[in-house]
Amino acid sequence: MSDLLTYFQGQRQAMVDLLTTLVHYETPTRGKAEVDLLGAFMEQQFHALGASSVQRIPVAEVGDMRLAKWNETAPGLPILFLMHIDTVWPVGTLANRPVTIDAEGKLFGPGAVDMKGGITIVLTALRGLIERGEMPHRPIWVLMTTDEEVGSIHSKQTIIDIAKQCGLVLVMEPATKEEALKTQRKGIATYDVRVEGRASHAGNAPEQGINAIVDLAQQIMALNAMNDLKNGTSVSVTMVSGGITMNVIPPLAEATVDVRTLTARAYQEINEKILARTPFVPGARVTVQQHHARGPMERNAQMIAAFNQTKAIGAKYGVTVREDSSGGASDGNFTAYEGIVTLDGLGPQGDGLHAEHEHVVVNSLPRRATLIAGMLRDWHFD
Repeated sequence: MSDLLTYFQGQRQAMVDLLTTLVHYETPTRGKAEVDLLGAFMEQQFHALGASSVQRIPVAEVGDMRLAKWNETAPGLPILFLMHIDTVWPVGTLANRPVTIDAEGKLFGPGAVDMKGGITIVLTALRGLIERGEMPHRPIWVLMTTDEEVGSIHSKQTIIDIAKQCGLVLVMEPATKEEALKTQRKGIATYDVRVEGRASHAGNAPEQGINAIVDLAQQIMALNAMNDLKNGTSVSVTMVSGGITMNVIPPLAEATVDVRTLTARAYQEINEKILARTPFVPGARVTVQQHHARGPMERNAQMIAAFNQTKAIGAKYGVTVREDSSGGASDGNFTAYEGIVTLDGLGPQGDGLHAEHEHVVVNSLPRRATLIAGMLRDWHFD
C-alpha cells in the first residue's frame, strides 16, 4: 500500500465529517439563497486551503459561481476541477432523510453522491497535499457551478470559456456503482416540435381546416425513422399534445423529442435533420426549438490516452482505476465536445442519484482522494 493511500485512509473520518457538513446545506438549484450559503462556505474553504484567488461570478437566477485558483503564476496549463453544488432535492428533504451510515459503510443523504462526495474528495486531496508538503507547483483551478441539475443553462458558456484555458478537466461527478470512471457519455439534446395549422368546424367545413395533428403524426414517424440504436443513436418522442376540442380541426400540435448519440458526427447530423423539419400538410407551419443540448463525450484516442495515464497513476499509488460509459450527460460533455482533455466520474463510488436511496460508499472516499492527489502530482501533458 502506498504512503499516500495510507495517509488518506487516515483521513476517512474527516472526510465523512466534511461530507456530512456539505449535505446539511440543502441546495436545490432554484433556491438561490440556500445555494449561496454553501457557496460562501466553499469560498471560505478555498481561502483556508491557500487559494491565490477566488473569483465570485454573480448569477441572478441561481446561486453565484466561484472560480478558485492555486499557483496562478506557475508555468504550464492548469488542471481544472469541475463541480456543482446544486442538487435536485427541495429544502426540507433532510428532515425526512437525515444523514445516516449503515452497517455496510454506505452514507445516505440527499446530494451525498451527486455531487457533494466529489467536492469532499477535491477539498481533502488539496488539504492532504498541502499538509504533506507535496502541493505541486502547477496551476490548479476549481470551478464551482450552481445549475447543473437544470441543464447548466446559466453556466454553460462560463464552463467552456474557462476550460478552454486549461489542459485537463476533471469532472467530479460520481463514479459508477463499480467505482469506474466514465470515459464515454452520450450527447443529449431535447427539442420542441410545434405544428401550426388552421382551425375549422370538423362537421361543417373540415376542408377549410389545416390539421396540425395529422402533420405532427407524420413528423413523429419521420423522427422515429432517425433511430439507429445499434450505433447508439436514439430519437424518442416523449410527449405529445394537440387540439382544442372534439369538433374542431386542430390548429396546433406539439411534441417533445429526446435525442442521444455516441458520436459528434451523429449528434450534428441528427441536429441538422430535426432543425430542418418541413410540413407534410399543405399550409401547415413547423417550428423546432432545441433545449439543453450537450454534445457527446466520445471515447476517442484522446480519451483513451487520458484514461491510460490515470490508470497508471492510480496503480502507482495502489488504486485500481476502471472505465465505463453512461447514457446520461454531465458538464464534462461540454468540455469534451470542445476537444478539451476531459475525465469524468472522478467522484466517489455510490448509487441512487436523484433517488431516495442516494448514498456514498465511504471506503471509496480515501481511494478517490489518493487518485486525485496523485494526478495533481504526476499528470503530464504530451
